[in-house]
Amino acid sequence: MRRQFTQEFKVQAVEKALSQCDDVRLEDIADDLGVGYSTLQRWIALAKKHQLETHQTGSQMTAEKRPQDWSLEERLSAIIDCGHLDETAINEYCRNKGLYPHHIKQWKQDFAQGPTTKLAKSDSKQLKQEIKQLQKELNRKDKALAETAALLVLKKKADALWGFNEDD
Repeated sequence: MRRQFTQEFKVQAVEKALSQCDDVRLEDIADDLGVGYSTLQRWIALAKKHQLETHQTGSQMTAEKRPQDWSLEERLSAIIDCGHLDETAINEYCRNKGLYPHHIKQWKQDFAQGPTTKLAKSDSKQLKQEIKQLQKELNRKDKALAETAALLVLKKKADALWGFNEDD
């Protein structure tokens, strides 16, 4: 028998899945929620297309960013905003922003430790793509150089066999 989930449950499940850290697998989140992995993936895809909406409010789910996608300025602003709040107020703030309190604590620790050399995933992806493109260009130029060298060698051999003619 197929289970029916409320729209609110689907929205909350998607928000929980998108707000988790990278070290938590989507399969584990699906198991915790009691839904199938493919079902949760489908809900996430619908949410990204803004097709998952709540019936109570009639408004579409907001396209909130994952905590990993927040810029350093936004993280610092969140830390400052939570600096004078008690735990209850921090929890409410985090709910409104689509975060969990542990994200704020982690960001605070990261700022306290100072700058790190760890690259963001998007930076890492961009660098990998650039390296791949440069390697492709280098391979193309190596092949062109090898072809030019081969033609030069063949021209010298042809000149040696048939002699060099000034008219040609």
